[in-house]
Amino acid sequence: MSRRAAGATSTSLTPRQLWARARGTLVLLAVLLLGGVLLATVRSADHGGYLDPRSVDPSGGRAVAELLRAQRVTVDVADSLTEATAATGADTTLLVTAPDLLTDDQQSTLYGAMTRSAGRTVLLGAGLPSVGTLAPGIETSVGTTVSTLEPGCTLPAASRAGSVELGGERYRTGTATADACYLSDGLPTLVRLPGPGTADTVLLGSPQLLTNKRLAQQGNASLALQLLGSRPHLVWYLPSLTDVPADPEAADDPTGAFLDLAPSGWLWGTLQLAVAALLAALWRGRRLGPLVTEQLPVAVRASEATEGRARLYRKADARDRAATVLRTATRTRIAPLLGVPSKDAHTSDLLLPALSVRLPDDAGHRDLLFGPAPADDTALIRLADQLDALEREVRTS
Repeated sequence: MSRRAAGATSTSLTPRQLWARARGTLVLLAVLLLGGVLLATVRSADHGGYLDPRSVDPSGGRAVAELLRAQRVTVDVADSLTEATAATGADTTLLVTAPDLLTDDQQSTLYGAMTRSAGRTVLLGAGLPSVGTLAPGIETSVGTTVSTLEPGCTLPAASRAGSVELGGERYRTGTATADACYLSDGLPTLVRLPGPGTADTVLLGSPQLLTNKRLAQQGNASLALQLLGSRPHLVWYLPSLTDVPADPEAADDPTGAFLDLAPSGWLWGTLQLAVAALLAALWRGRRLGPLVTEQLPVAVRASEATEGRARLYRKADARDRAATVLRTATRTRIAPLLGVPSKDAHTSDLLLPALSVRLPDDAGHRDLLFGPAPADDTALIRLADQLDALEREVRTS
């Protein structure tokens, strides 16, 4: 008794037990954290964007980039408008993968660089937001699905490539000098606009023929290599929503943008860690089964428990509670003897009529079974004796 009372209780855990239970979770969390960091680091160097020339995904553009390099065409990737416009020139082809993402100011800046470069500009999927600025005189129409189309024009690149998979945006040309190819319902999905000198602009209604998945189909590869490989230098511009014009005042800010210093895969890694932590919490929080009874160190007799409870009632002067317990127990025991269901044992309108049939001579049953609380301890003892006598009388009648 003294050793057990002085120490921890039977349900408390020692530090060794706590460590034994928690070490599995801690090791799992450490492994998940390390794996997430490694995955985020690896993905930060992996480029898997749509039409990214560094991506080997089905929607990437690495296949056509490697073919161009095999033909001694230098392929450079530009992630900002400043890089793209700075690299333009007469010997350069500028490929804009998503011109519709550019703002009006960016489109104006890009168009100025296009007219000054004397090179070729290829616009992929240019729609209503950009075609008016980047290709004056051209209007867009309702788009169409990508399908196999024939050249239908005299453009040498299209004639040599033959049928290709095109669609997407369709254009209306307002100039007779424009080459309109690969017609869908009478409207071209490829338009070449000659510019000043050797400059020209090519609009492709859909960029899908440049993807790794579709490059080997039909004459897609031939058309892509001729349009993008006509100059020795290709600038592959990947516009994005984060490509905002540089702010000279921001360069003087010593704090800068903290997220710019983080790897590009940090968000994806954080999301995976959150999901892993949630799964670990659900795993550790699962139900371990029914409760297991524990053998008490000391056996307590029912009479001792009853006496202890009675002393608590007496110490709290809770005669009303004690009387309620006594009356409830008596009603519960005599109800089956009187033919009253147990659920109706505490309803006076059902119990008392059945009791009066069994004991018709006593008229004090209501006060005895449903009366007020005793005024003192003597009255409580008398109530207990009367309830015992009533129960014996019901059993023997």
